[in-house]
Amino acid sequence: MPTVNPEEVTDLVGKEIGVSDWLEVSQERINQFADVTEDHQFIHVDPEAAKMTPFGTTIAHGFLTLSMLSKLASGSVLILDGVKMGVNYGFDKVRMVNPVKSGQKIRGRFTLMSADQKMPGQWSFKYAVKVEAEGETKPALVAEWLTMQFV
Repeated sequence: MPTVNPEEVTDLVGKEIGVSDWLEVSQERINQFADVTEDHQFIHVDPEAAKMTPFGTTIAHGFLTLSMLSKLASGSVLILDGVKMGVNYGFDKVRMVNPVKSGQKIRGRFTLMSADQKMPGQWSFKYAVKVEAEGETKPALVAEWLTMQFV
C-alpha cells in the first residue's frame, strides 16, 4: 500500500485497503511459538498424536495466527505520509473461527472501518481483518484491530 495523505484517509473508510501475500505456517514456526509461549499441547507439536484428532494433523495456536497480523499487515494497510511510528492499540473483537493446519498458507484481508484524528498528528484506525487459510472456505480468524499512527 502506498502512503496516503491524511486528508484522503476518510475517503477510504468502508473499503478493502489491502490483501497480503500468502505466508506458510510451518511446523517449525508452530514449534517455535510453542517454545516461546510454553504451550506444548499435543495438537500443536505432536504430529503422531494429532493424526488421531478430527484435524488429522497438527494445527497452529490461535494466538500464533493472531500474532501474524503484524506480518500480514506489512504492505497491506494504510501508511500516512510522514509517519513517525505506528503502534498496536488493541482489538474490539477477535474470533478464531477455523484452525490453521501445519504447512497451510494464510493471508490477511484488511478493510478500513474507521479513521479518526485523535489530536494533531495522532490517528486511530480500526480494521476489519479476515485471515484466510488456503483451501478453506471459512476464515481462520476474524478481528476488529485498532492501530495508531503518529505523523
